[in-house]
Amino acid sequence: MSTGTAATGGTAPARLPGVLRLGLSRGWLEIRAFAREWEGIVFTFALPSLILILFAVVFDGMFDTAMPAVDYYLPGLVAMGLMSVSFQNLGTEIAIERDHEGLRRLRGTPMPPGAYFAGKTVLVAFLALGQLVLMLGVGALFFDARLPSDPASWATVAWVFVLGTVACSLLGVATSSLARSAQAASAVVVVPFLVLQFVSGVFVPVTALPDWVLYVASLFPLLWMAQGMRAAFYPDVMAAFEPSGAWDLHMVALALGAWCVVGLVLTLLTFRWKTRKDG
Repeated sequence: MSTGTAATGGTAPARLPGVLRLGLSRGWLEIRAFAREWEGIVFTFALPSLILILFAVVFDGMFDTAMPAVDYYLPGLVAMGLMSVSFQNLGTEIAIERDHEGLRRLRGTPMPPGAYFAGKTVLVAFLALGQLVLMLGVGALFFDARLPSDPASWATVAWVFVLGTVACSLLGVATSSLARSAQAASAVVVVPFLVLQFVSGVFVPVTALPDWVLYVASLFPLLWMAQGMRAAFYPDVMAAFEPSGAWDLHMVALALGAWCVVGLVLTLLTFRWKTRKDG
């Protein structure tokens, strides 16, 4: 005598695809949606490269160290670009999705929550790699920028890229929960990011910043990302212009690793599928 579905005359329920497969599909959907918005491409993806072009042209020959402007600004702008596609992009987009009840509808579907975050991971990885390639390509092809010259320097670029992007992504997801509406997302996310750019050694040399400003900036990942990228791109003699007179890569790794842990904890504690007004 048959048992199971044969005994009842029914059919076995179809198995849902796994989290990884759903996450990859969701990631492809996220990439396509991002590519359709030209404003997002320009202001989130292409803006750091546009700033690099402007600085390379306007400030060329203005440094006493005889370092070309493109070489001086490239590491910091790479760090800024990575934070842009992770922290700023996720912080604003997730807040908008939550306010428009997109997250609430997704939570009501059979899709596991992990697939949503996997999709965001795919999007950020795609944008971060594209951002890095674009910045290096613009600097090298149009301005003959100095790129890392040995495997150790490229390895530094790689681990700063990974730790910095992960830390900023988690911080962006957590920060998105602070915005009460889509309109508030810009103030909550973009304004702090803009301030950090000026106090983290991206636009202004760290040696020109007051000690208390450096202390505040050191509490956030962008300063450490920029310092790690400078260690990879700059010649060794430039370490003398760092606040401690050295690259301190162990401190860079420790700070970014700590932010990965802190960002994960904050995300787990604060992430919401509904707006606050929905309870």
